[in-house]
Amino acid sequence: MAKDSTDLFGALFDQRKPSPSDPVSAVPVLVPLPAPGPYSYAVPEGMIVEPGSIVQVPLGPRQVIGVVWDESDGAPVDPKKLRPITKAFDCPPMRTEMRRFIDWVAAYTLSAPGLVARMALRAPAAFDPEPMIEGLRLTEARPERSTPARARVLELAAEGHAWTKSGLANAAGVSASVIDGLAKQGVFETVFLPAPPVVAEPDPDYTAPRLEGPQKQAASEILEDVVKGSFAVSLIDGVTGSGKTEVYFEAVAETLRQGKQVLILLPEIALTASFLERFQDRFGSKPAEWHSDLSPRMRERVWRQAVTGEVRVVAGARSALFLPFDNLGLIIVDEEHDPAYKQEDRVYYNARDMAVVRARIADFPVVLVSATPSVESQVNGTSGRYNTIHLHTRFGDAAMPDLHLVDMRRHPPERGGFLSPVLLRGIAKTLEKGEQSLLFLNRRGYAPLTLCRVCGHRFQCPQCSSWLVEHRFRSQLQCHQCGHSQPTPDHCPECGTFDHLAACGPGVERIAEEVEKHFPEARTIVLSSDLMGVKRLRLELEAIVKGEADIVIGTQLVAKGHNFPLMTLVGIVDADIGLANGDPRAAERTFQLLSQVTGRAGRTGRKSHGLLQTYQPQHPVMQAIVSGDAAAFYEREVIEREKALLPPFGRLASVIVSADTRAEAEAHARGLRASAPPASGIMLLGPAEAPLALIRGRYRFRLLVHGKRNSDMQSFMRAMLGNGPKERGSIHVQVDIDPQSFL
Repeated sequence: MAKDSTDLFGALFDQRKPSPSDPVSAVPVLVPLPAPGPYSYAVPEGMIVEPGSIVQVPLGPRQVIGVVWDESDGAPVDPKKLRPITKAFDCPPMRTEMRRFIDWVAAYTLSAPGLVARMALRAPAAFDPEPMIEGLRLTEARPERSTPARARVLELAAEGHAWTKSGLANAAGVSASVIDGLAKQGVFETVFLPAPPVVAEPDPDYTAPRLEGPQKQAASEILEDVVKGSFAVSLIDGVTGSGKTEVYFEAVAETLRQGKQVLILLPEIALTASFLERFQDRFGSKPAEWHSDLSPRMRERVWRQAVTGEVRVVAGARSALFLPFDNLGLIIVDEEHDPAYKQEDRVYYNARDMAVVRARIADFPVVLVSATPSVESQVNGTSGRYNTIHLHTRFGDAAMPDLHLVDMRRHPPERGGFLSPVLLRGIAKTLEKGEQSLLFLNRRGYAPLTLCRVCGHRFQCPQCSSWLVEHRFRSQLQCHQCGHSQPTPDHCPECGTFDHLAACGPGVERIAEEVEKHFPEARTIVLSSDLMGVKRLRLELEAIVKGEADIVIGTQLVAKGHNFPLMTLVGIVDADIGLANGDPRAAERTFQLLSQVTGRAGRTGRKSHGLLQTYQPQHPVMQAIVSGDAAAFYEREVIEREKALLPPFGRLASVIVSADTRAEAEAHARGLRASAPPASGIMLLGPAEAPLALIRGRYRFRLLVHGKRNSDMQSFMRAMLGNGPKERGSIHVQVDIDPQSFL
């Protein structure tokens, strides 16, 4: 049952007095706060609301946005005792399917429904219609003097349509002053027009698809589900450069023909300008974008036009999954394996999994796409839950790169360096041919650790249990957990010795320094998220595509589906880096990342190579990559997961307890463990210090819940949290169902 809105803050803030026109009905309203459910509000006389209506309501001394929610089975509430809804926005109501989706996500992730709803209400200025804009329409009057420029304007305006001043000027190829002059003579009258759409409507038949045999077959399989229009999950498992995007574009086109909307999820939409261009080449216009780099005004416009149905296709990051579309008919999850789809803040969810849930609730198809699918998706494919579509060859019969392992024990770099002579020779040959090389190292900055060679002092973050990373380009030491930074010192703060600080290990900046030493004439670009903003990164990526760089040195962002036509050599500087931790997904993620990176080479048909520097050449991941036998790797990984009852054959949940002191965090975590109910098939591990035991000055302890696949993890967690000690003082508890990170 919805709570009484007067209960939350008490009578102190309820200054309302009964009047003869007291409301006669009450509705539940879900507000964007961590409350366990909606609160009851009165509907003023004359106001019309329905489930899904977006409203403004009083909450304590504030006015907040809320959504009228579905009625519960509880006892009726006397509306005369409730505070009234302040305003009902002129906005289409949130659809039933979206409300069910919000409830489902909240129940599954053990999150407050209001916090989930807030993700769907992130553009408050868009709840009212966009203001009309000033336009011009031709009158009967004509100018005193005619000129060629004026004649072009009048010819266009004679069609009877209203124009904006800038639109008419651009279409006629004249300056705005020509339009102003005609308006002064009464040739145009002022009218008001609806705000234009953020993007033009895509045309599904703008360009004929360019598909070959395997791609045509794949597209026809997907189209069967799209034509039916009911829930189905397809997994496109295709090697890099196999035309996966062109295949799912056909599903997008068919959905548009049906008059429905499409959501395309991408892990790094802010960086994938090439994807937007490919979409425009196929459909004649770009999709609307949705990501954190958008201006607030543009976010508001995209939100509003998605709700009204004016925007037909949205390409966005994971948060786009919570846009309340008017008539969503298809979701594409590109690079479905990517860890960026996991949100680890406030509401912990995996956008890939939740996309499947949203499609199931609303009964429409969803397409997952990857060159290296997650183990979970592979298992769902082999078990028949998903329809798996394989693309084993590259588009246009372009060859996959020849991959070779460089055993660093046999071919070590020179003293002080990190690039093997084998890799250096490969770069030199590539430069001679006028082609591009990519050096990949998934480590930002110059060096991950700085220490004093005299006393052994190591530079550590004062607020986290992590080392400070040297960023030599900025002359700073920085913590990659909390953002703390300080100038790089010239002496040891412990012993005071000058000129004895040593950078240990490489980051991309250090590799760039080594490349500069060996190839001083080469044009080098370093791609790292902490070196530049999104706009600068887009420009750098465009420069690489145009051939304005010879050697590219980058972190994992270079693996995000980019197409570099001249790239023929990929060198993995440290292929072992992802294997050196206790993450149960370490092998899978290393295989995926290295496969994606090496797949940047040779996509346009040029002969290409990949060299992986490793100290573990016999590791199954390394052997699987160079042999190209992905099936063998997945088969082995699935067997190991099944033995250990790890996802998808078992279930995991993580509870992180943090506090200002270690004792508080540990005591609360132990209290939660003591309150855990007995449960068959569920095992509770911990509490133990989290691998990163201190972040932002807060001490962290972790409980890990491990259960069988059919175990009721949510009920177990609710009982443990409900019976355990309450959060007080600095204590904070984070619950992560299906965790992806174990730090």
